[in-house]
Amino acid sequence: MSDRDPRRQRLRAGLAALPLDLPDAVVERLLDYLDLLHRWNATYNLSAIRDPAEMVTRHLLDSLAVAPYVTGATLADLGTGAGLPGIPLALIAPERAVALVDSNGKKTRFLRAAVRELGLANVRVVEGRVESIEGRFDCITARAFASLADMLAWGGHLLAPGGRWLALKGRFPKDELDALPAGFTIEAVESLAVPGLDAERHVVIISGSGAGAPVGPERVARA
Repeated sequence: MSDRDPRRQRLRAGLAALPLDLPDAVVERLLDYLDLLHRWNATYNLSAIRDPAEMVTRHLLDSLAVAPYVTGATLADLGTGAGLPGIPLALIAPERAVALVDSNGKKTRFLRAAVRELGLANVRVVEGRVESIEGRFDCITARAFASLADMLAWGGHLLAPGGRWLALKGRFPKDELDALPAGFTIEAVESLAVPGLDAERHVVIISGSGAGAPVGPERVARA
């Protein structure tokens, strides 16, 4: 048994539970990314999670749980940190162009190394504050680096008309749902079941370009 076997088994079991049916080559590339993150983490302190087995659950499976909600040909992952969920999402959909956005130079150095070593031709790294980034994207992912109102105020200009913003939250963000900037609509709040993770996860699905779209929750569902 190789050192990677337990992580591979844990990842495959989690993928089956999601369910996501990925080719063997993609599974191995996900583990390559995890190995790279684990090595860099010793020096760069990119993640508080140190155990590689826990990284499978808290980084890979936690990121891939949102995959069914990602749409469009272009994706921006705002405040991506060590590339989560952006890199796992890019690995399972090489046809989608992914921008990894972060203002932390230490983290973007790791991201550039990961893009190079993993051969991620569909990924580019953008170093800068969200509010200063230019472009439009079909889909935007953002982990809980700020409130929904702040996320959209800073980065709402990046969402293409007809696009989808996926705000990744822990607990159901009830207090944030009525505070969206004008031009954005909450389409749904869905519960995410992350295999092996005993914690709440939700994705807030938001539409609108920030320019004239109606505001107000159309459907808020708790699974």
